[in-house]
Amino acid sequence: MLKKIIIGADHLGKDLKDSIKAHLESKGIEVTDIGVNEEEQVDYPDVGKSLAKKIQNNDFERGILVCGTGAGMAIVANKFSGVRAVCVNDAYTAERSIASNNAKIITFGALVTGTPNALMYTDIWLNNKFHSERSGKKVDKINELDS
Repeated sequence: MLKKIIIGADHLGKDLKDSIKAHLESKGIEVTDIGVNEEEQVDYPDVGKSLAKKIQNNDFERGILVCGTGAGMAIVANKFSGVRAVCVNDAYTAERSIASNNAKIITFGALVTGTPNALMYTDIWLNNKFHSERSGKKVDKINELDS
């Protein structure tokens, strides 16, 4: 499992973000939290942009974003060249997002994904790795779309 991760959320995702952060820290993972840390309203594109840039610059290997549905954060993060984000709502997608797609960011919808499931999906994602021998060619084709 990774030793360092970045996490961020808008106001709708704050509580789920905090639960994921505590869960990861209990496993000895260093978590950089880019907010929000209060109940003030914030636009999810601002948080998503900040986190995706840090993944794009290789400041962090993986990141987690949380908003109301997870979809908005995934859309924002996927605007950054070389960054792949997947909205995770089930265990299989959590595993395949990294194994098949090498997604460095997963997103959750705090209004649609309960805390126990989000914690389970996070563990699955973190405990898996990219299967480059099977999926490398496909991911290379995705990367070509960035240029």
